[in-house]
Amino acid sequence: MFERFKSRSLELERLDTGDYTPEEYVRWQQEMKYIHHFFGEERALKRSLLKDLEADRIEMPAILDVGAGSGGLLRQLTTWIDDRRSMFVGCELNETAARSINTDCVFGVQCDAMKLPFGDDSFDYAYCSLFLHHMEDDDAKRLITEMGRVASRRIYIIDLDRSALAYYAYKLIGRFVLQKFSLEDGSLSILRSRTMDELKQLGEKGGLQNVKVERSFINRLVLSGNIGKDGRD
Repeated sequence: MFERFKSRSLELERLDTGDYTPEEYVRWQQEMKYIHHFFGEERALKRSLLKDLEADRIEMPAILDVGAGSGGLLRQLTTWIDDRRSMFVGCELNETAARSINTDCVFGVQCDAMKLPFGDDSFDYAYCSLFLHHMEDDDAKRLITEMGRVASRRIYIIDLDRSALAYYAYKLIGRFVLQKFSLEDGSLSILRSRTMDELKQLGEKGGLQNVKVERSFINRLVLSGNIGKDGRD
């Protein structure tokens, strides 16, 4: 019963294959807003990025969200960082999602996360949420390195922890509140995720220094670190 949790699933999610309708995608975006709020992404950011930002005393931070979806987490950040001079940018490969990010204080950019269209150290911090498990190790390492390239201080990667408890709890609760697309892809997301040790090793292989992996609320892990100047090409 628990053998399937010993190693990552390599089965692709429908979100990755594009096998979904526009209606399913719109509803998925709406459901993700609630998942971010109730299941821990907001709390994970508050206990990691926001905590470090306050400790660093950055007055006008520039923050990048890679794989930002509709930009919900970025908009939440603007309520915590009450400074109109700050810069909040969200990147998305999907054109519709990239357009939906734009508000008065948040900018959306359509681009490939592996080739971010920004110079070195363009931002103070960069983060991504529930994105890494969509990637195999080689691409995940490239993403980590690329995020570290554009962030001068630290990057944060929020993802799921591969566990039986999380998987079966999500299946049980989700069947009552989520569409079939979100339920099936979300369950597979857990199976495709990494453990704390796997995530730490991946960060180190991606060139991160001062690596930490911490637990946050319900089945969320936060990998953080930075790439020093001498570690950049």
